[in-house]
Amino acid sequence: MWAFWVIAVLSLTIGSLGKGWAEDAFGARPLLTIAPKDLHSILPTDSHILIDPHSIEQFLDALDGTPPDWGLVYGQGHHDPGHDGRLFTLNRERDAKRAGNPALTQLITFIWFGELSRHDAEAGGFRVALGPKLTPTRWGVVRFKYENLPGNLVAKASATLRSELEQRLAQGESVDITVAMTGRLIPDESVVYDFSHDQEGLGVIMPVVKVERLDYLLTNK
Repeated sequence: MWAFWVIAVLSLTIGSLGKGWAEDAFGARPLLTIAPKDLHSILPTDSHILIDPHSIEQFLDALDGTPPDWGLVYGQGHHDPGHDGRLFTLNRERDAKRAGNPALTQLITFIWFGELSRHDAEAGGFRVALGPKLTPTRWGVVRFKYENLPGNLVAKASATLRSELEQRLAQGESVDITVAMTGRLIPDESVVYDFSHDQEGLGVIMPVVKVERLDYLLTNK
């Protein structure tokens, strides 16, 4: 009986450690000194890189056909009694229409802004803070959303680069990076249509991506 409990406890412990190691490996990545335009050189050949208005528009064209009539959906504004209902209907109709669309399963890469904070010796790199990138397009403002990112993101740098970056941080300088996220759309709720909270009547499109890979690019070396 005791042997059974020992085996069970060990199994649970190893399982938890394995999950932690997997999350660490996913979120801890080398800090690369390449420009976003060169992402194709490190990504899988079948990844669609969506980092500029034109490429994002082409992807949305393939996925959902045509932009919504934002004026019609918005109506008289947020206080219009039918506003929420029209927005809900738009999302449900678009979800149903894109079912089975090959673009749903494409591997895609988008970017967010990042900033390095202190070097964490135990984690082996610099902690990374994230911020969304908003891209104006003819569809509206596109803001990619991610799923399943680990809580701790760490950018690992060579000894020489680490020393340079630590010096910049010590001087109070901001060290910006680009965080490239690669994955696929969430099948059941792959795109969310909404309105901006900052600009009245401005449509916002939020593709929701299950991230499979991260890449950190140093953007202001």
